[in-house]
Amino acid sequence: MYVVDTDPTGRTAGQYARATVKRLRMRTLVTLGVLAVATALLGRTFGLHDPAFLASEVALLVSMFVISRYVLPLVERRDHGATGEEQVGGLLDQMADLGWCVIHDASLGNGNVDHILIGPPGIFTVETKSHPGPVRVSRVHGETWRQAQAQRRAIERVTNLDVQPLVVFSRAWVDRPMTRRRGVCVLPARMLLRYLGKLQAQLTQEQIERARELIAQALLEHHAHARHAGGRRHRGRAARLPVVRGRSGR
Repeated sequence: MYVVDTDPTGRTAGQYARATVKRLRMRTLVTLGVLAVATALLGRTFGLHDPAFLASEVALLVSMFVISRYVLPLVERRDHGATGEEQVGGLLDQMADLGWCVIHDASLGNGNVDHILIGPPGIFTVETKSHPGPVRVSRVHGETWRQAQAQRRAIERVTNLDVQPLVVFSRAWVDRPMTRRRGVCVLPARMLLRYLGKLQAQLTQEQIERARELIAQALLEHHAHARHAGGRRHRGRAARLPVVRGRSGR
């Protein structure tokens, strides 16, 4: 029996997307809060008819319009995306019960792969899309195919094995499920487990284990490199701060 393993960096389905949603919401609240407090302070300090107060009111109203018109729809789309990744991730976790290796939210430096699967039928990358249906495969944007192909190439470079890219729509009705376009298979989430369950074995036990080890190693190396690079940036900013020295002998 194949030994089940997960992403050694410990990431969960939709982790990056969910963190992005929380970050956008927090920035939105902070922006509105700062503008509201600044407006109140200006009004209290200079009076309600002061030009500075009136300008701050206009800035607050403009910010509210921009947020409602552009930021909130973006947050909603990101939220749907995170929910879609979590939903598909929950389905794929059922494959782990059957002996597959399931890795979520994997990053190798060129964007995130929503999910990676390793099992007897081969290695799969899964790009989750949360668009509502219906979806016509012939009209799917070309960037979707390029994204899926880039993910496939990234994992193939790591494993030196063929990778099968999947695009899975978490909410949509797909007019031609299991259709292949540019080497990418398109599926609705409701058909994903059935599709995977019908595939024939292609990899030996040795190939499966080796692929798992190579991907795990690549993820750990990228994770360590990203942390190291982040630490260097932080130290660089700290080094540029002025040093304030107190008087001795106090």
